Amino acid sequence: MATEVRLALIIEYDGSCYKGFQYQKNHPSIQEEIETAIQKLTSQNVKISGAGRTDAGVHALGQVIAFDLNSGLTPNQVLTGLNHYLPRDIVVKAAYEVDKDFDPRRMAVNRIYKYSILNRKVRSPLQLRYATLVRECLNIVKMRLAAELMLGTHDFGAFAGALPKSTDSTVRNISKLKILVTGEKIEIEVEGNAFLPHQVRRMVGAIIDVGLGKISIDYIKLMLDGNNKKIKTKTKSMPPQGLCLVKVSYKTFPSSGQ
Repeated sequence: MATEVRLALIIEYDGSCYKGFQYQKNHPSIQEEIETAIQKLTSQNVKISGAGRTDAGVHALGQVIAFDLNSGLTPNQVLTGLNHYLPRDIVVKAAYEVDKDFDPRRMAVNRIYKYSILNRKVRSPLQLRYATLVRECLNIVKMRLAAELMLGTHDFGAFAGALPKSTDSTVRNISKLKILVTGEKIEIEVEGNAFLPHQVRRMVGAIIDVGLGKISIDYIKLMLDGNNKKIKTKTKSMPPQGLCLVKVSYKTFPSSGQ
């Protein structure tokens, strides 16, 4: 006799054709596609929860979801079955049985995002969905100085999009921020325990503006000063296609690493 178990899955997806992770009425979402696949596989209507609600057009290499299932299927059978029903731009990379209280969002201790930039004069048809084109020459040295200022614990309110009413603090900790340059490709990797809405894309936007000479490094310092009332405007949010949720880490899951 099957008993109810809680499963956690690591998901990779191309977010180009979706209005984000979270279910939206009359718009395609990652959540709806996965829940539909679960229903086709098990004949059960379940609601999944995710580690992060990626926005429309944002991608993921390591999104983590969890849900309860009463089917008798093993995690590997769930992986194989869901991949049969999921569209080609969404795939289950790994599946685990976890504790009943596992919460992929609240129990996450670390998240890594990567933002990809193509720095050249003309667009690339092959990278349109996965990198943002910046045509102007960028000063990488100044960009790295700006990134260093963002490391540690700061008030990132000036880097946030619209905040939920439940937000009690805009203070966040950034443990790593690296800028990697390979030819025309620039990757900005940001690691932290939690992020505000649009925070990563706005941080990248500020770093790019420093690299273009539009704002100074001192202005970044002002933006990170939560008590400075002179900063009324927020930095621009970079386009979604350059952003990817790379990995979400937990203390106990998965036991063998993502």
